[in-house]
Amino acid sequence: MSAIVIKEGLIHYEAIGRGKPLVFIHGWLGSWRYWVPAMEVLSSRYRTYAFDLWGFGDSDKLETYYNVDAYADLIVDFLDQLGIWRVPLVGHALGGLAALSLADRLPDRVEKVMGVSVPLVGSAIDRPLAGFSGNGDALQRLVARRADHPEVSMEVRKTDWEAVVKSTRSAESVDLRDLLPYVEAPVLLVYGGSDSLIKPPQPGWLEECEENVRSIFLGNANHFPMLEERNKFNRLLLDFLEAGDDLASLKLKDEWQRRLR
Repeated sequence: MSAIVIKEGLIHYEAIGRGKPLVFIHGWLGSWRYWVPAMEVLSSRYRTYAFDLWGFGDSDKLETYYNVDAYADLIVDFLDQLGIWRVPLVGHALGGLAALSLADRLPDRVEKVMGVSVPLVGSAIDRPLAGFSGNGDALQRLVARRADHPEVSMEVRKTDWEAVVKSTRSAESVDLRDLLPYVEAPVLLVYGGSDSLIKPPQPGWLEECEENVRSIFLGNANHFPMLEERNKFNRLLLDFLEAGDDLASLKLKDEWQRRLR
């Protein structure tokens, strides 16, 4: 386990592999841990990093920073601490919101963004998250019903439930439909076809965007495509990372059911 001091607290992170840096950012349920399968697959080509946001996993619980803007700042602080300037980001849900906010605010720091299960507007956050106001036990029940994966459930007890409540409230005020047309970096939005927590983009939501923004659905996945369709997800991620600025050729392929080696 590795940790660095940012502001007045500790941020836990893990790193796997060698090569060009690649940073993963988790969402509302779980921690860095559910990125491990993707990190391991890409570790032969990339130095992969994943860290716990404030209030999640083994990072400190600092309520002042439980909002989207503070989490975007945390990404920058994390990169600065590790001496990384420009990097691809892979963000899930809350982590994707922070990554895309950063890409808009500091385009020189973000090479490209894969946003997974990211709510483009506040109304895209479904009731189980949007209406969550419980405690730690309620959060564990939510994970058991909506995210029953060992990589998620084994870490949820570490989550400060206030981090979920306050960051969700913060996310409800973000409208990525206004932001995405001005993001210069390539952006791939990935959604599970059966996501019960986040509504996917509706017709017209991305019509103002340029060709650098695309969305793709993994039809058999729910809220965690990186776990539920991991072979397809990992191959799509690798293609996205190697596609340069041209996203037109990205598509799902039948043979991606086989393991990536």
